[in-house]
Amino acid sequence: MIPYGRQSISEDDIAAVVAVLRSEFLTQGPVVPQFEAAVAGVVGAAHAVAVNSATSALHVACLALDVGPGDTVWTSPNSFVASANCALYCGANVDFVDIDADTLCMSVEALAIKLSHHKRAGQALPKVVIPVHFGGQSCDMAAIHALGLEYGFKIIEDASHAIGGYYQSTSAASQAESARRERVQTRTSSQQAFPPIGNCHFSDICVFSFHPVKIITTGEGGMAVTQSAALAERMRQLRSHGITREPSQMTEPTHGPWYYQMRSLGFNYRLTDIAAALGLQQLQRLEDFVRTRLAIAKRYDEAFQGLSRISLQTVPPYTGSSRHLYVVRVPAEKHADVFSQLRADGIGVNLHYIPIHLQPYYRALGFKPGDFPIAEHYYREAVSLPIFFDLTEAQQAFVIRSVLDAVAKH
Repeated sequence: MIPYGRQSISEDDIAAVVAVLRSEFLTQGPVVPQFEAAVAGVVGAAHAVAVNSATSALHVACLALDVGPGDTVWTSPNSFVASANCALYCGANVDFVDIDADTLCMSVEALAIKLSHHKRAGQALPKVVIPVHFGGQSCDMAAIHALGLEYGFKIIEDASHAIGGYYQSTSAASQAESARRERVQTRTSSQQAFPPIGNCHFSDICVFSFHPVKIITTGEGGMAVTQSAALAERMRQLRSHGITREPSQMTEPTHGPWYYQMRSLGFNYRLTDIAAALGLQQLQRLEDFVRTRLAIAKRYDEAFQGLSRISLQTVPPYTGSSRHLYVVRVPAEKHADVFSQLRADGIGVNLHYIPIHLQPYYRALGFKPGDFPIAEHYYREAVSLPIFFDLTEAQQAFVIRSVLDAVAKH
């Protein structure tokens, strides 16, 4: 079976993990801060807080922004359930904003319309909006940020798919568009001239995932990055039981070198040094990982573009996707047959995502089919094809032939 995604582990990765296993610290040692500093440097953030999953990162990010009972968080229905669950963990309410039919990311137009309607009707506006960078490409963050300034909400970027990608604001994107398109295709080091996803220029906090199918992996793990020292410190405390050992943050003088205080109700969301060592080593291969994914995506594009019964995710010129996913859309009436045929051919296709609001738990909260029609229509057509660093050209050619055969047959 050719999976839709898979980690790539090198001998250097293994050696880095073994070195930690032979060291004094398996957790709460020096490697986690090294990994945090390295990620912050790559994405251009001032602070990074490593945790044991992107779900944990989303949770502590919401808490750091004071999300709680009576508040509302809006996110995309086209995501994994964690993008919404994080608000519920805080006791807040959740609502969704439909996606753009072409980019499959949160629709800025739908967001603007919903905000305006809620304001006119006197309904609750969101305290936080969580745009999801679906498949590795950024939402239109400059436009979402402008709405945040107008309507007073904070922004958490769910970039679980998107480390290694970049975003340039739409005003800047109108300049030198052809040069940007060329860089998206070739992925050379010159791309670093563009702001990487995670610099938080248009958000308060940005979250990454390091699950094995993501761009880089720590086994399980996540990271929250921010430009705010206060938000970073809040998240650091929350990931470790709400405890601080810093005298300047205590309510009374320290009793001795053993002393600590629990300042808030936190969690054990710490990342181990074992996992951080793997992530730190993997980060050195980030550019190679993304370059290879873009080459795979380009071959898929060349095979499928222009076909009447296959449509592709649009990558606007203002974003450079890191291509965590490669999704094709086939006619809804053929979808189940095509999906089953590809699985029968030994291709581990998947579907990203069942719209969150259609899950039984969310239906019990009052959501129903028809609430977010573009996300629902997309779901009836979507197939995620294999895309990962070690996918060979021969394997990809087989996948392409199987997709074309399945669509033609059914």
